[in-house]
Amino acid sequence: MNHLTPKQIVAELDKYIIGQHDAKRNVAIALRNRIRRLMVKSDLQKDIVPNNILMIGSTGVGKTEIARRLAKIANAPFTKVEASKFTEVGYVGRDVESMVRDLVEQSVNMVKESKNEEVKEKAAVIVEDVLLDILIPPVKGAGFSTTGTSTNFNPENASEQELNERTREKFREKLKNGELEDRRIEINVKQSAPSGIGMIGNGMMDDASMAGIQDMLSNMMPKRTKKRKVTIKEARKILMEDEASKLIDFDEVKEEAIRLAENNGIIFIDEIDKIASKSGKGGSGPDVSREGVQRDLLPIVEGSAVNTKYGMVHTDHVLFIAAGAFHVSKPSDLIPELQGRFPIRVELQSLTRDDFYRILKEPKNALTKQYSALFEAEEVFLDFADDAMEEIASLAFTINEEVENIGARRLHTVMSHLLNEFLFEVPDTIGPNSKIMITKEMVTERLSSLVKNRDLSQYIL
Repeated sequence: MNHLTPKQIVAELDKYIIGQHDAKRNVAIALRNRIRRLMVKSDLQKDIVPNNILMIGSTGVGKTEIARRLAKIANAPFTKVEASKFTEVGYVGRDVESMVRDLVEQSVNMVKESKNEEVKEKAAVIVEDVLLDILIPPVKGAGFSTTGTSTNFNPENASEQELNERTREKFREKLKNGELEDRRIEINVKQSAPSGIGMIGNGMMDDASMAGIQDMLSNMMPKRTKKRKVTIKEARKILMEDEASKLIDFDEVKEEAIRLAENNGIIFIDEIDKIASKSGKGGSGPDVSREGVQRDLLPIVEGSAVNTKYGMVHTDHVLFIAAGAFHVSKPSDLIPELQGRFPIRVELQSLTRDDFYRILKEPKNALTKQYSALFEAEEVFLDFADDAMEEIASLAFTINEEVENIGARRLHTVMSHLLNEFLFEVPDTIGPNSKIMITKEMVTERLSSLVKNRDLSQYIL
């Protein structure tokens, strides 16, 4: 990650997102600045805060995708929240601090996954021994004889212990070669703790305190196990998780996860325009609640300590990316303090016909490639003529103009209408090794009714 330059970050984003060059440049700079901050040797490192970004653009132009892909490039914990889901303190609903808790949860899962990978080989050796003990229990005695592995081994003169060891070695080889994967064995599996423990109280306890108490109570309760009959393949998976968790120091995981969330975390706040108070309203009615959410949001974005079940998390260096269409309200309708916390403003461009065509053809995860992969899973080969993709793009663009502009999401609707009949016929009528070629004529024939029919239920996702 430390070697990624802003240009390289933009090049990575270009593999998945068409256009929106300004937005890509700004998020690339923001990501690189985080690396630069960690390279600063002086005390100034603590004072360098991230430049949060406000993305302005209609739905389906790539705002969420840019933020999500950025997190993947940075291998950073990422959480997406809708600002409209939050309520002012004192009202029933999600409080703004829950976004930080979600981020830390994501960070813990990432660190756990990484640690599991580190101890994978050690755990595999332990699991192999456990499986071997279930298949061929060892004979109790003082150590094993080396005769069992000797080339001059004679079964008639061997002791029970030597025979047992010899058999175990044969079964160990079979386990390694995968010859016993379908054999069923009985293993002890830990029963999961109850998902929720009822608490008597006045309802004023926050999520972190509740989660902490539940964890403490579940740890105090005796661990219960039950016997399950599973194949060796399934047993290996269950035992691997169990043994890997024993090899990992969870306190170390928590510390690393909090550090990762604080320094690398990205929180994407969508629909921020929905909590902006419209100009000239005079601060009455629902706008008071909207402004209350903004004021609750402010300390989190400015930098504060949030209590989570894993410990205190400081949000000073978390990168916040906010986004909204701002069709009704304007960015200036946000309270001035919150506006000041999003100094970088990027306006995303509406998508053109040419953009739609490129979205179908160029990205690594293009819709045409996704559908081709689905058909290929059933050994049916799907291909698109170039002019067919141009026609699909043109139809999607036209429907957006005439009905409601939902951006690139319209392509999902159009492609679904085009290919659903084929998807239904595979594999019953269209068998393996068949080839389907999507031509311009086929697109026109199957989708012409979409443009003529004005019934909104045909188009809105």
